[in-house]
Amino acid sequence: MTARPSVHQAATADELLARLRVHGAVPRHVAIIMDGNGRWARERLLPRPLGHRSGMKAVRDVVEGALAAGVEYLSLFAFSQENWQRPATEVGALMSLLEEYIAREVDELREQGVRVRVLGDLARLTPPAARAVERVVGETAGNSRLTLNLFISYGSRAELVRAVRAIAADVAAGTLAPDEIDDATIAQRLYTADCPDPDLLIRTSGELRISNFLLWQIAYTELFISPVLWPDFGRRELFEAIVAYQSRDRRFGRVTV
Repeated sequence: MTARPSVHQAATADELLARLRVHGAVPRHVAIIMDGNGRWARERLLPRPLGHRSGMKAVRDVVEGALAAGVEYLSLFAFSQENWQRPATEVGALMSLLEEYIAREVDELREQGVRVRVLGDLARLTPPAARAVERVVGETAGNSRLTLNLFISYGSRAELVRAVRAIAADVAAGTLAPDEIDDATIAQRLYTADCPDPDLLIRTSGELRISNFLLWQIAYTELFISPVLWPDFGRRELFEAIVAYQSRDRRFGRVTV
């Protein structure tokens, strides 16, 4: 888990984009734990909701960067199940920002060929947020240039429990034998069933935690820890992480002869 290689400190976003295009394969699927909104606001003596609002701008920049780099799947951890325990005012502000983001970006996302999926326990969303989610998912469903997975009200352990319950129901119904259960059986019952596993997982703000995100899916994912707080993370930082990924030797448990 390496943070920002010093060799790239002075490189601009355009220089890094050119570099990653010649260095090797671009990761098909990039996942990001977007962390640091609250710290960003605190350092500026601002209310936490303003940190989340600034983080919304980073989402746009990273989506544009993923499109420019040729990433096929971008997964953003936006709101965890544990986040429901935050103060009601902050949760309400986050739901309002979700609505605002969708209203502001849906036309651009559709025109840029981005398919948006919102994954998690969506039954807990406020009615206006749920309607906004339904709109963006419906209006972008036909796109294929980039799949943007927004994980909202999500927790990986809860996702795995959900998958195990579905498998148990199939066994009880007699449609699945216990000895037929394998990795694919579980993977097919996850929210990400139609996505490849992430090639690269980025965590911002320098924290060294997975935070209950995609625990099954990141078994062989390359990790990149950026010290940059999420509101300051953009195209340049995304390209920097991809260039670092391209230098890795991915062996998937095997030995290179």
